Amino acid sequence: MQSIYLSRSLFGCTRISLITAALFVGTLALGGVAGAQEPTSSQRAVPESPAMAEHNAAPTSLHELVIEAGQKNPQIAATFHAWQASRNVPKQVSALPETQLSVQQFSVGSPRPFAGYSNSDFAYIGFGASQDIPYPGKRQLRAHVAEHEADSMEAQTDSMRRAVVGNLKMVYFRLAYIQQTLGVLQSSDVLLNQVQEAAEARYRVGQGNQQDVLKAQLQHTKILQEIAHHHQEEGLLEAQIKQVLDRPQESADIVAEALTLRTLPYTSAELLQRAREQNPDVHSKQAFIRQQETQVELAHKNFRPDFNVQYTYEHTGSQARDYYMATFGIRLPNRGRQKAELAEAQENQERARQELDAESQRVLSEVQQQYVRAKTSEERLKIYSDGLVPQSEATFQSALSAYQSNRQDFESLLSGFLDVLNLDLEYRNELVEHESALAELERLTGVDLP
Repeated sequence: MQSIYLSRSLFGCTRISLITAALFVGTLALGGVAGAQEPTSSQRAVPESPAMAEHNAAPTSLHELVIEAGQKNPQIAATFHAWQASRNVPKQVSALPETQLSVQQFSVGSPRPFAGYSNSDFAYIGFGASQDIPYPGKRQLRAHVAEHEADSMEAQTDSMRRAVVGNLKMVYFRLAYIQQTLGVLQSSDVLLNQVQEAAEARYRVGQGNQQDVLKAQLQHTKILQEIAHHHQEEGLLEAQIKQVLDRPQESADIVAEALTLRTLPYTSAELLQRAREQNPDVHSKQAFIRQQETQVELAHKNFRPDFNVQYTYEHTGSQARDYYMATFGIRLPNRGRQKAELAEAQENQERARQELDAESQRVLSEVQQQYVRAKTSEERLKIYSDGLVPQSEATFQSALSAYQSNRQDFESLLSGFLDVLNLDLEYRNELVEHESALAELERLTGVDLP
């Protein structure tokens, strides 16, 4: 959630600067109307505010980007191909060892080829075949080990897909927040105009002072800096999304849809159960345990001997009969080595169990934490929408009326306007927190929230 926390620092100063900048605009306008004094050189040095970014392109829904990421993201494609490759391993390890063919030539009385072939019973040409045969059950166990590894790779592929989609959602929510804050600033123009009109009326009767103007100039310069930071972060976020989508960086800008509040229809117990059943990281660890259990069985089976069969046909000269030879061999295992192999397999099996327990606890803990965040955020959003935001607007209107009738000081009016702006920004930031928590729950549990 680092990106969401950054938004607070990015717009913290902007909230304070906006009202002062507005007052500066109103005060300068009043100065032109009233003609009370000539602006100083420092007043003339205020830089012009850059135009806010305008996006004419239609917003792109998050659903469309998720589909595009699933089809084009290279990380997802790489893990998918790794899984597909692992599916071919069971056939390899379960196959019989390669058959060995041989040709023999035995000469008598001279090293020359075929010497003595026509006058000796010992000279011959032989053709043979040899085949190693593992002990029954070993090949099936090797195939099962490879199959469980392929199952683990499949779960890792799902995990990678969810991680990429989850990251895409986080960045998308952040981009939506950054782009929508421009709308917040523009909607505040109505309030700024009211402040400007009130300041103009007070200035015309000689109640303004130069200190307010100079202060507004300073804050106006600060807001230019904050707008530059805003444009920078927007560009960085779009670059991240294009990377996830495997789009060219020079492609068109991405415009996010407005964030809306989604409700969480599941209880904590339901989400925890979904995580146990559907979390790919847990599934991967479970497949790894099955792989290690089968590896232990194979280590026990490797104490059994393997076999070798050979058959050779030897053709002699016409004065002698041909020879036929069959051989059956047994390859005895090295028991010391096999004991070490069994001990290794048993330790790996216990390690796999502990890793599954640790992964399960981590996932369930994250699910519970995100559930608490989502539910708490829902309560806060309700407080903002039903209480704080309308109350701040009513307070500001009351302060504005009192200020216009000279019954309240300017600081109270300023405080009221800042409350309206700050609470609006805080509400939108809280909405990003809420949607990010739901996105994490979707990644951890596999549920699709409406």
